[in-house]
Amino acid sequence: MEFFRNVNVDWLGKKWYFLGFSLIFSVSGLFSIFFWHHIPQGVDFKGGTKVYVQFSSTPDVQAVRHALDAAGLHDAEIQQISAGPLNSKSNEEVIGLPQSQTSEAALDAGRAAITQALASGYPQNPINPKQTQVEVVGPQVGKQLQVQALKATLYSLAGMLVYLWFRFELIYGAAAVVAVFHDTLITVGAFSLTNQEITLTVIAAILTLIGYSMNDTIVVFDRIRENLRTQRRDTLSDVVNRSINQTLSRTVLTSGLTFLTVLSLYLFGGEVLHGFSFALVVGILIGTYSSIAVAAPMLVAYQNWRAARGKAAVLPAGKKK
Repeated sequence: MEFFRNVNVDWLGKKWYFLGFSLIFSVSGLFSIFFWHHIPQGVDFKGGTKVYVQFSSTPDVQAVRHALDAAGLHDAEIQQISAGPLNSKSNEEVIGLPQSQTSEAALDAGRAAITQALASGYPQNPINPKQTQVEVVGPQVGKQLQVQALKATLYSLAGMLVYLWFRFELIYGAAAVVAVFHDTLITVGAFSLTNQEITLTVIAAILTLIGYSMNDTIVVFDRIRENLRTQRRDTLSDVVNRSINQTLSRTVLTSGLTFLTVLSLYLFGGEVLHGFSFALVVGILIGTYSSIAVAAPMLVAYQNWRAARGKAAVLPAGKKK
């Protein structure tokens, strides 16, 4: 099935617009990460206690805050779970104690303190609030999870670089890894700009989008390799443009359907899947964009740089042009 036939878009001719777009979002994310919100970490990474509490009616945030203050829990974070068309949890709140509020041995006591404070000090609710879910992570475990999450991301990028180096050439692997790093940076920056916490499920989503973006890039590179074998008299820019246009229908079909799926998760999946689905929504859009607007122009720019210095262009399968 093809959505587009005989497409003839000069994608490489728009590379400076693409560069400007990428710089705006990348730099905005970096400013937020280093100067504004930094990287908001969930309980999984910073440690602490998080309790999901279900009320019989819409809770009063100020009353909940007052009840917690009266129990000595002054630094508790309170977040009301937003309700969507298919989510009936409008009466549920997430109450968390940061790691600094609790010691390693007293994390479970934080859970008991939250539920007891609400049961005895929330007069607006005639029925005692019901604890529905608890997350307890110690500070040492949180630090270990941070290191493991970083290693998982770096190892996946390194593995993909080696694979593409073997499958194509080093520059193809480097271009693909730069594009995926670009996707990851913008996705993490989006979390920082919107001040949303990054948890283990978000890391899982980032690893998913790394594989998804890499797969889309490999499809474009594979078509470039096929066309280079039969269109040796054309310039590399023409071959790359033609290859992108030929894979455009496949890109729109696969990315479009996947985007609709994760968008549905984001809108209707509830608070538990909110961070995971948000990362995928942003990542799929940026990952699809980067295969066309980052990886391909970087490949052509490198080949042009070699040509300007009188060196032969490096083509897939080790062939020279």
